Amino acid sequence: MDAPFLPEGSLINTAENILATATLSALEKAFAAGKILEGRVLLCDRNLSLILNLGGCRAVIPHEEIAFTQDGAPCRDIAAITRVGKAVCFVITDIREELGMTTLYLSRKEAQRRCLAEYLDTLKTGDVLRARVTHIEPFGAFCDIGCGITSLLSIDCISVSRISRVEDRFYVGEYIYACVRGRDDVLFGSRGRIALSHKELLGTWEENAAYFEIGQTVAGIVRSVEDYGIFIELSPNLAGLAEYKSGVREGQGCAVYIKNILPEKRKIKLVLISCTPLESAVRHLDYFITQGNVADWEY
Repeated sequence: MDAPFLPEGSLINTAENILATATLSALEKAFAAGKILEGRVLLCDRNLSLILNLGGCRAVIPHEEIAFTQDGAPCRDIAAITRVGKAVCFVITDIREELGMTTLYLSRKEAQRRCLAEYLDTLKTGDVLRARVTHIEPFGAFCDIGCGITSLLSIDCISVSRISRVEDRFYVGEYIYACVRGRDDVLFGSRGRIALSHKELLGTWEENAAYFEIGQTVAGIVRSVEDYGIFIELSPNLAGLAEYKSGVREGQGCAVYIKNILPEKRKIKLVLISCTPLESAVRHLDYFITQGNVADWEY
């Protein structure tokens, strides 16, 4: 993947981006080359334009250049306001002398258009990509998959081990890997908005079970309490079943003894030893796959 098409915030602190935005002469070279750069928004003015400072010069992203939309409609006002203080990508479209000062005119819309045409539209189902969690809803996480273009990762596609809250797995601002689940052509026309999945990258049952042995006592997280037993997550793609015990609640951390591992049934039998006070636990994600294509993945 071409580096400029990473999620916003990936370029801003790189040496190449800092060098390219440090002086007017460097910005003029970036303008001539059509280079995608990043900067941090200082304010949103009364016209809903975004103002940045680049190379000691005033830089403006006019409201109509803030975001690419499939139907060409102007972006919503909230899309401008919520950019303040955040890194945004852009290309320089003009350099002018106005009121005795140099003003740069920028377009985030053009950077996003290029990201779609040159990168996102080339992706196939199963392709792995880098993403950044931008905001969380009860039904899933919205992720920046390139130049501020967002895609939905639904809660049921985050991991094999079921979670009741997206916050149990992700936090806003986190960089993750994801893969293309498909395109929603019904809702978003012939081009289609990309839908994401994540669980395929966290390993198969066999790969996760290989980290554990019968007789070990390990840490886990209670994910579901049923009349017939308690499902305890050992890793995001692996859960085992312990006997029911009163007073145990979903979300608790716990210590469990591994009583048996049954590969032929893909089951792990556990004995619940103890539980910690109720608290939400965000588990570290260990990826088995970070590149390539996982269209043929089977758990």
